[in-house]
Parts: sequence; C-alpha cells; structure tokens
Amino acid sequence: MFPYASVDPWGSLRNALIMLVVIAAIAAIVVWRGRRSGSRTITLDLALTISGWWVVLSAIGVVMIMVKVLTSDWAEIGGSALQLPWPEQLPCNDTGDSSEPMLSCSVLSAKYATVSPASLELRLLSGAAQVVNLALSTVPAAMVAVICFQTLKGRPFSRTATRNLAAGAVAVLVLGVANDLLPGVTATVGLREVFPPDSEWYPSDYYLFVTPLPFAAALALAALAAVFHQGMRLQREKEQLQRETEGLV
Repeated sequence: MFPYASVDPWGSLRNALIMLVVIAAIAAIVVWRGRRSGSRTITLDLALTISGWWVVLSAIGVVMIMVKVLTSDWAEIGGSALQLPWPEQLPCNDTGDSSEPMLSCSVLSAKYATVSPASLELRLLSGAAQVVNLALSTVPAAMVAVICFQTLKGRPFSRTATRNLAAGAVAVLVLGVANDLLPGVTATVGLREVFPPDSEWYPSDYYLFVTPLPFAAALALAALAAVFHQGMRLQREKEQLQRETEGLV
C-alpha cells in the first residue's frame, strides 16, 4: 500500500484553470452563434450545451473507470473512512497541557491510498465508489439538460420535466447514501487485504456514516417536482379556458 505523501497544489490549480478555460470557450461559442442567428434563448442554449457536455464527459469517465478496474492490478481507497492508528514514532500530546503546539493524539485519516496488487473484489468496490461519486455529480447536469430542452420546445411545465425532477430526487437519495457508504466499505476491505487479522492496523469494524445531505437534496427536488406539477396543472387549465373562450366567440 502506497499512500500519497504530497499533493501538488499548482497541478490542481492548473487543472481547474484548464476546465474553466474550456467552459468559457464553449460559452463564448454558444453566445456568438446565438447572437449571430438572433436567438432569444441564449441562456437556455448555453445551459443545455454545458450540461449536455457534462453528461457526455461523465459517461466517458465511467467507461475509463471500468477499463481501469478490469485492466489494472491496483485499487484506490481513501476518504474520511480511511482511519489508521497513530504511529508510535510520531510525537503527539494526549493530555492537553503542553505549553508548545503539538499534534493531538488521535487516529490518522489518510485522504487517498493505493493497494497494489489488489483483488478483483477490491477493484470492483473502488470502481463502484468512483462511479457513484461521478454519477451523483452528474445528476444535476442531466436534470438541467432535460428542463432546458423541454423549455426550448415550449413545454416548461410538461409531464417529462416533472418526472425528471422526481427521478432526480430518487437518484440523489440513492446515490448520495451509496456515496457515503461505499468509501468506508472499500477502505475497510482494502486494509483487511493488506494487514493480517492479528495486526494493530487491521480494522475490526466498518467505518460507516450517512450524512443528511442526500435526504435534504431529495426533499428539495421532490418539492420542486410538486411545484412543476402544479404549474403543469395550471397551464392545462389556462389552455382549456382559452379554448372555451375562443369557442364562445
């Protein structure tokens, strides 16, 4: 197992800058084409384009993760679920009465680590955790794409948009809970592969937790779906009243 000892902040900033430049370039192209054609829905076009690209790139990412799982012999574990005992050679303060700054004795939470060689079970768990995390971040983009597409077709309060929000609520709830649980399961299985049962580093229990965020997000989306459903009903009643009025005239 090889923990990542350092992280290159400039590399992360460079990647973030590249992503922002790509998004800005896509936005500039969409705005330029919209103004050239005299479009009055440039904002919707832009949102649909960016969200559509987001979904496509996420699908490519899922394929890459699956290829890595099936072709490599290593697996990534980590997150807050990767809890390791405090090393004896690392000084710490467990009384709280030190006059100088010291580390407080506790467990170490390694952000990421790699197990190599890893079993197929561990590689599948690691890949599943990454796919779930990627899918969870893609759900909002997919929902925005559907809503923008329906709005551009002139049906902002359609049955499709309402079902899209309801399905998004279910997806956020399921994927959010899985995204909380899978890293803990993966980290525990990974450490159990590396260390024997009699080792102090061998985890005897699974470190599992679920945050309230998936439930809050699912509730918000369900409420938004109800709002869209109400809007669809009012729009249908308005159209029916308009037809009846035209019939009287």
